[in-house]
Amino acid sequence: MTALQRATGLSRPTIRKGMREGRRPPKLAAGRIRRPGAGRPRAENRIANLRERLIALVDPVSRGDPESPLRWSAKSTRRLAAELAREGCVLGRTVVGDTLRAMGYSLQGNRKTKEGTKHPDRNAQFEYINDAVMAQWKRRGPAISVDTKKKELVGDFKNGGREWRPKNKPHEVRVHDFMIEGLGKVSPYGVYDLAANVGWVSVGIDHDTAAFAVATIQRWWTRLGRRRYPKAKSLLITADSGGSNGTRVRLWKWELQKFADRSGLVLRVHHLPPGTSKWNKIEHRLFSFISQNWRGKPLESHAAIVQLIAATKTSTGLKVHCQLDRRTYPPGVQVTERQMAQIRLFPAAFHGDWNYQIRPRKEKESET
Repeated sequence: MTALQRATGLSRPTIRKGMREGRRPPKLAAGRIRRPGAGRPRAENRIANLRERLIALVDPVSRGDPESPLRWSAKSTRRLAAELAREGCVLGRTVVGDTLRAMGYSLQGNRKTKEGTKHPDRNAQFEYINDAVMAQWKRRGPAISVDTKKKELVGDFKNGGREWRPKNKPHEVRVHDFMIEGLGKVSPYGVYDLAANVGWVSVGIDHDTAAFAVATIQRWWTRLGRRRYPKAKSLLITADSGGSNGTRVRLWKWELQKFADRSGLVLRVHHLPPGTSKWNKIEHRLFSFISQNWRGKPLESHAAIVQLIAATKTSTGLKVHCQLDRRTYPPGVQVTERQMAQIRLFPAAFHGDWNYQIRPRKEKESET
């Protein structure tokens, strides 16, 4: 008996009952495996309109009851069972959960799907960008995607995610996320080479301005780009419509002009339509993997952040280069009308505010 109990995990009374039934099988009607009337009836058969009552509690507004006490509270199975008990339906929270699942309900979080007002030319702009990138590759020129990653607090703060550690020995971090003097925040600005699957990230310790954005692009070109594309005459840049590289940011265009003058490159700039930043290639080909690599690790120092970013790799061959940018980028820099007039800006026929070229002021053999 003890051996059976250990092997099956059943209680002794259950084992004895099974042994008795094995010696004297119960007489059952054809097609049945248990005696009639055995077990409790299902909750739906015992309680009238159980499903309707649950739906009214789970979504009271759609059922015309905006004054329900559950309107502004967490609808856990325990709370739903308590609310049903007040109405005279005594059920366990497990039965409530099973009934909800049988009705097609499940626990779900929020999903980011609403992008605001959809621009009528959104799809056309994506097609335009795709054609431009393909043409750039046909010219054997570089095409990059740029953006700023979310600012991060530097210090022993909680970082989302988990990692393998000895049991009961998690990283101990601060309870409150108050900025540490002398460390502050960092602004990682990234450049992703669409063809090479290589990323460059400058970790800025000052303000995230257009000057910082273009300085990162220039640093990528100096350290990586011109070595990979020694014969390039132009550079294609895809960017969001807002932020430090936004379509209306004068400093962005002014700094690009200075970069074009220094590099001799024709800069072909294409902005994603408003409200579509999540479709920027750098978001899911570079930034997402950086976040996965440092999950569960406190970003305790600038050096740790640089090392974690540079250590990011994928099975598809992604390589990331990272460097700390200690330079200052003062905010609020004004670009005058006179400076704007000096920019060799050539808007495209289709949405010139989203698609334009910036050419060197002293062109040599650059493409037109």
